[in-house]
Amino acid sequence: MHGNVWEWCADQWHSNYKGAPKDGSSCIDKLDNDNRFRLLRGGSWSDDPRNCRSAYRYDNDPDE
Repeated sequence: MHGNVWEWCADQWHSNYKGAPKDGSSCIDKLDNDNRFRLLRGGSWSDDPRNCRSAYRYDNDPDE
């Protein structure tokens, strides 16, 4: 199902996939403790249709 809710992911936010694990595990840089932002995927009912897909990525602070 796409476009219903955002999905929080365990991955830290990175602007690209450089250095990302190839085995599908979470992309967490243990040396980057200042990066609180986490990855969100999918979009929600209030977003533009182009953002309601699993490939769409967004970042946010988990405390929000």
